[in-house]
Amino acid sequence: MSLPFPSPSIPAADRTEVFLRYLDFFRESTVEKASALPEGELRTSRLASGWTPLELLKHLRYVELRWIEWGFEGRDVPDPWGDRRDDRWYVAPEETLDGLVAELRAQGEHTRAVVSAADLDAVAPPGPRWAGAAPATLERILFHLVQEYARHLGHLDIVAELAGGPVGE
Repeated sequence: MSLPFPSPSIPAADRTEVFLRYLDFFRESTVEKASALPEGELRTSRLASGWTPLELLKHLRYVELRWIEWGFEGRDVPDPWGDRRDDRWYVAPEETLDGLVAELRAQGEHTRAVVSAADLDAVAPPGPRWAGAAPATLERILFHLVQEYARHLGHLDIVAELAGGPVGE
């Protein structure tokens, strides 16, 4: 499912819709880019940092979970750092592309529902996500999520090009 780039020239109902369009676009672009890679490239790293495309997908799902559920909603999340093991991203051998994509998309649907029902000026409740710092507004959280997705999609662009996969937007 290719989504069009959310061009600034396309009218949006409000700032919330702008954020959601960018998040949806970057999330789906990441899925499409990873899904187009040959199977052998999904669990292989081509970078000195050592992450794999599957690890990136899982990481992005947990990024949304940490910022929206654990942070903005203040929910108890049993393992907010479940994308990590031994201080690096981790995907278990039994985890699959299809499963990770489904989890990422489900997390995205949750994000969309939460954001659509809230005000961008709403401040998250205090809680462990903030580690003693003042909680952020939803708008600030969404800005962070957009930059996180854009940055990591750029990383995946490089990996895909090195692996002979699709390049460009």
